[in-house]
Amino acid sequence: MGHRLSKIYTRTGDDGTTGLGDGSRIDKDAPRMEAIGTVDEVNSHVGVLIAALPKGDEYEALLSQVQHDLFDLGGELAVPGYTLISEERITALEEELDRLNESLPPLKNFILPGGSMAAAQCHLARVVCRRAERCVITLSKTDEVNPPVRKYLNRLSDLLFVMARLIARRDGGEEVLWQPAKS
Repeated sequence: MGHRLSKIYTRTGDDGTTGLGDGSRIDKDAPRMEAIGTVDEVNSHVGVLIAALPKGDEYEALLSQVQHDLFDLGGELAVPGYTLISEERITALEEELDRLNESLPPLKNFILPGGSMAAAQCHLARVVCRRAERCVITLSKTDEVNPPVRKYLNRLSDLLFVMARLIARRDGGEEVLWQPAKS
């Protein structure tokens, strides 16, 4: 791929619009841009999570693949009608989710974000992923969205939840269990 931007600022967005990959322009606060921006936000949180893990961590390669998937997913949203995310990516997430979850005890209570810095960061990535999923659902009410996009975000948030549990336990922390208010 050649150089895509020779100049970072173009001034074309000064009117409150931005360009999509197909050359069309839309408002910066349009549902499509909200979805693209929130997927980018998830990707950034996953990057911070990777940085919070020890170098060569067992989850690093999986999270790196997730970052590439999220970039593709954002690219798909930026070019209406273009598809990059397939059912195979969802199946791969489900297989990882099953593999990682099998070593965890069943949940008997709600878990609060925390346990260790990396586990808390994983929870943060998870909740932003849930928001991205909601943004994609909103977008799909007015525009065509490849169904695997929504499924991918749903599975990814589940995977991040399981990873947060594992990381908290591994890092010597504990899962922070919710305790109902006592009246």
